[in-house]
Amino acid sequence: MAIKTIIEPFKIKSVEPIRWTTRKEREQQLRSAHNNLFLLPADEVLIDLLTDSGTGAMSTWQWGALMEGDESYAGSRSFERLRRIVQDIFGYKHVIPTHQGRAAERILFGVMCKKGDVVPNNTHFDTTRANVEFAGAEALDLPIAEGLQPASPYPFKGNMDIDALEQLIERVGAGRVPLVMLTITNNSGGGQPVSMANARAVRAVCQRHRIPLYFDACRFAENSYFIKRREEGYSARAAKSIAQEMFALGDGCTMSAKKDGLANIGGFLCTNDDALAQQEKNLLVLTEGYPTYGGLAGRDLEAIAVGLEEVLHEDYLSYRLASTAYLGQHISRAGVPIVQPPGGHAIYIDARAFLPHVPPREFPGVALAAELYLEGGIRTVEIGTLMFGDSAKMDLVRLAIPRRVYTQSHIDYVIEVILEVWSRKEQIRGLRLTYEAPFLRHFTARFESLG
Repeated sequence: MAIKTIIEPFKIKSVEPIRWTTRKEREQQLRSAHNNLFLLPADEVLIDLLTDSGTGAMSTWQWGALMEGDESYAGSRSFERLRRIVQDIFGYKHVIPTHQGRAAERILFGVMCKKGDVVPNNTHFDTTRANVEFAGAEALDLPIAEGLQPASPYPFKGNMDIDALEQLIERVGAGRVPLVMLTITNNSGGGQPVSMANARAVRAVCQRHRIPLYFDACRFAENSYFIKRREEGYSARAAKSIAQEMFALGDGCTMSAKKDGLANIGGFLCTNDDALAQQEKNLLVLTEGYPTYGGLAGRDLEAIAVGLEEVLHEDYLSYRLASTAYLGQHISRAGVPIVQPPGGHAIYIDARAFLPHVPPREFPGVALAAELYLEGGIRTVEIGTLMFGDSAKMDLVRLAIPRRVYTQSHIDYVIEVILEVWSRKEQIRGLRLTYEAPFLRHFTARFESLG
């Protein structure tokens, strides 16, 4: 008998209460937050799908590992454990811990980039783009055409456009491209995976032009499992083996361990370049900490080390992808436009198609996210015109599912709320921006309703 019911591959040992709120209370909270869900108190949120970064639940093995944390300032054995596991999976010579992924990005781009440089990516995420631009370089997105078509079922919509990469290098010269980056999975593009074939093709271009290839590896395990499921020749391979093959194509990576490290904080930067590693460690000491702790407690290093091994367990990955797809399939069957096929860590609603009467200049993604909160206390995030400005090719609302936190009944509730909002979508009005910061404006922006 084929069993269709999705069950969580874990038992719940500790619970955290959820506070129910009324619509009137949510209306007041949204006014106080100036229609920006980032500004809401977390206690006023019922189901928090704002991000999957650092919001997951740790396992009993991770909690046990916390007690083994070596808090030595220099030479911590907890760092040695982390380095051993990272080198086993990622294969890079130098492992530099940081307090989270954006710190790794800041150090990498601060060392490698200068004014006038161009850094291509399949799609830069928000902090990646901001750190490239802060270093004086241009962050350029080179997604494939299918990646900009939300309804397209293409299996590897996270891929980079190889022809566009070649044309870019020919136009600006290899000397102005200090590195090429591939984000796995492609978060801003709908959580879509990158194929091994595409990664090999990007590597070949980089080798011809002697340009380093780096991975934004935040969701490497999910990307590896998509390859196992969708790419010819990989169905019998273990996710870990697939990850090792992909990382062998690169020269280094940045990593937020708050995603596929299954930890609440932390990250790291890897490279095979000795001279570059020394420069990065020098900057690390200045702003993060000594190279064997990098702004983290020893207990955090232990939790990340365990999480990197657990995330590659295939019962977990199968559940992770299936539970995300469950949400996407149920709302899309009812007509809700989403990025297809469902990604690994999140479902992305196509806000432009959901609210065709709200033009991009009125922030349809922000307006839809606000309505989902008002209807059911669900917090989501816009990825579109607010986050990326006029360069945004899509306006999406991301429902990022924290790892090992919510059960199927929580997701059923989310489905119910989304379908209720869908039934009266014509009533939703756009927003006007009243305040924005010079960098990463979506975190602190303020809006007023045009309704």
